[in-house]
Amino acid sequence: MICDIYRSSKRDEMYLYVARSNVQGESQADADSDHATDPFAKVPESMQKAFGRATFVMQLELTQERKLARVSTMRVLDALQTQGYFVQMPPDGLINPNAVAPEGLRGA
Repeated sequence: MICDIYRSSKRDEMYLYVARSNVQGESQADADSDHATDPFAKVPESMQKAFGRATFVMQLELTQERKLARVSTMRVLDALQTQGYFVQMPPDGLINPNAVAPEGLRGA
């Protein structure tokens, strides 16, 4: 399955994978036509608003054998086949710039 990957303008390390292949029984021509007119046609409007401006990162062919850095390839493939998109959330533990520094590090 071929997908396009976009980076969020609202959250660092948040990515949107959008399917480019035959999804949910569509013909390839229909799938390509929908993607050509609006690649985000299957992404709910509320998700698009939360995601912000999408910046194209790359096109990727996903297979069961391909490894992804932060998420299971099978999970992404399943989401792409069932709903046409997958949102990769930022990893837990990213530095929060608003967090209070631990006592021993203040003023360092």
